[in-house]
Amino acid sequence: MNHDLIERKTGLMVALIILVISLGGLVEILPLFSSESTTTPVAGLKPLPALELEGRDIYIREGCHVCHTQMVRPLRTETERYGHYSVAGESVYEHPFLWGSKRTGPDLARVGGRYSDDWQRAHLYNPRAVVPESTMPAFPWLFERTLDGEETAAKMKALATVGVPYTDADMAGAQKAVAGHSEADALVAYLQQLGTLLSRR
Repeated sequence: MNHDLIERKTGLMVALIILVISLGGLVEILPLFSSESTTTPVAGLKPLPALELEGRDIYIREGCHVCHTQMVRPLRTETERYGHYSVAGESVYEHPFLWGSKRTGPDLARVGGRYSDDWQRAHLYNPRAVVPESTMPAFPWLFERTLDGEETAAKMKALATVGVPYTDADMAGAQKAVAGHSEADALVAYLQQLGTLLSRR
């Protein structure tokens, strides 16, 4: 009888559905906040230096994360191609996370150091010059725009409020570390550090 009553009263059924989903979500999500495997940085992890931080923002702004994941799944086919599977401890300082699931292009979680800086620049300027079958768009404007670093310290300060351990010295030297570099320099610097803390093979 109670089952019939719930099915006939739409408002009650919606409220109970919301309650069940909310409780289920809390049971699944809350333990992750206290789990050491998701909150402890991997050995050697440091906050991104100023230039790499700007590069990450350019990576997001240009939509690179829409086509490239940064999450190697713990499957043999993935680890053989990309390297060590991704672990939460690599991303504890990332806001927002860029793991994702869409792969129009290859996963970039372990791309750091795999290619030279010159290769990365050539690939950004004209992808088909180095990978003829590439469907990636070219980004020539990144080579024309110069960073001034005026907002970099403010970005670091904002990230520090959510737990990224930037120091006053990091913030004080941020503008100098960034000013005069092209956006391409910053993006390449960001790409070259991706996944270098865990071995690729």
